[in-house]
Amino acid sequence: MATITKGYKQLIAEAEAVIETLTVDQARALQAAGEALVVDLRDVREIEREGRIPGSYHAPRGMLEFWVDPDSPYHREALSTAPRLVLHCASGWRSALATKTLHDMGMTNVSHIGGGFTAWTKAGAPVEKKS
Repeated sequence: MATITKGYKQLIAEAEAVIETLTVDQARALQAAGEALVVDLRDVREIEREGRIPGSYHAPRGMLEFWVDPDSPYHREALSTAPRLVLHCASGWRSALATKTLHDMGMTNVSHIGGGFTAWTKAGAPVEKKS
């Protein structure tokens, strides 16, 4: 059996200590002003079930590092040309870790939405459902 010396809660706390966490209102304002690309890290099944933030860009969490790196064969230009990336997942845990990873890669124009898509919907922000 593998021994874990640092659990997910500690990893998230360490990430949140060094990254920028935005409120839903802050993220909405940046998106509306064209100053940020909102990036949805959730699995496609989550998006199909719960909807998505209008205008958001889907980048599966497992591919994010490859999609942002211009040297990667999987690079996605939208992620390297946006003025700022605002990541989100369902609850803000995956996006906190992903934001920290991009920060570790040298990106300074990245933050995440505290509470994720759950906070977004609780705030009454718009959601686009698949029809």
